[in-house]
Amino acid sequence: MLKLKNVSFAYAEEPILKNIGFTLEKGENLSVIGESGCGKSTLLKLIYGLLHTDGKIFWEEKELLGPNYNLVPGEPFIKYLAQDFDLMLPLSVADNIGKYLSNQFPKKKNNRIKELMQVVEMTELADKKAKLLSGGQQQRVALARALAKQPELLLLDEPFSHIDHFRKNNLRRRLFAYLKENNIACIVATHDITDALSFADKTIVLKNAKIYAENSPSELYEKPPNKYVASLFGDVNELMLKDLVLNENSRKKVILYPEEIKLTQKKGIKAEVKKSWFKGENWLIEANLNGKTIYFNHFQALKERKKVNLRVAEHLIESRLR
Repeated sequence: MLKLKNVSFAYAEEPILKNIGFTLEKGENLSVIGESGCGKSTLLKLIYGLLHTDGKIFWEEKELLGPNYNLVPGEPFIKYLAQDFDLMLPLSVADNIGKYLSNQFPKKKNNRIKELMQVVEMTELADKKAKLLSGGQQQRVALARALAKQPELLLLDEPFSHIDHFRKNNLRRRLFAYLKENNIACIVATHDITDALSFADKTIVLKNAKIYAENSPSELYEKPPNKYVASLFGDVNELMLKDLVLNENSRKKVILYPEEIKLTQKKGIKAEVKKSWFKGENWLIEANLNGKTIYFNHFQALKERKKVNLRVAEHLIESRLR
């Protein structure tokens, strides 16, 4: 189990993280999200031992002491994949993946390399030199190399940022399934909604150098504590309750995602269409509601200045009151 207690860090006088604390069990996947500069990458570097903190970081009963105590940073049971891949460019894909594997048992080494190339879908490029690979291909090789000497804890900083969208989804499924099968704990620092929602067991939101919210991905998405947390998952509306409910005068607000606001032919919330944005499976409609901009989804584009009636399920309004 990984345990952090009062972990803080600052560059000069500027605090990046303050009194961060959480635990992570073996085999669990934690996503860390937040706006750029909130400290996601710094947190991974602290855990790995590249930066020093006066707080405490433990793996099981072992305290991880960091660069003030270790000449060579890092621990053998932790692997950290940064946003720069640090590959040996003159070497082939297979040689990069197997670089830190022992040559004492060549058959075992080759089998391990083949296994990992399948995980990251690089088998056909085994003999290609790393310098000839695209950025996304290099990122996949770096992922495989991080797994080569199987870690107990894997730290990933934006691990799919260079990978084509059509390949990304399948790769994520294969990678996170592999981690679960092998009981490898993982922390992913990410801006990607899918990383944060689909594969994590729990999610931490960082803001103002602190843990701003912490829960399962489904709880954070379905019951966001505020607009900031909801906005990390995509477009979001923060509306006054009186804009949604007749004869309501309170100052309470309601957080709603575009897919939760529906067009209706019945009497409802009156809005005026401003723009329609094509998003593939549906259209995102931007509209004016009592002088405020609101977003909702619809199966087709709507004409500008069209007057529409909208509805929101009562249970959503009740559960999202703030």
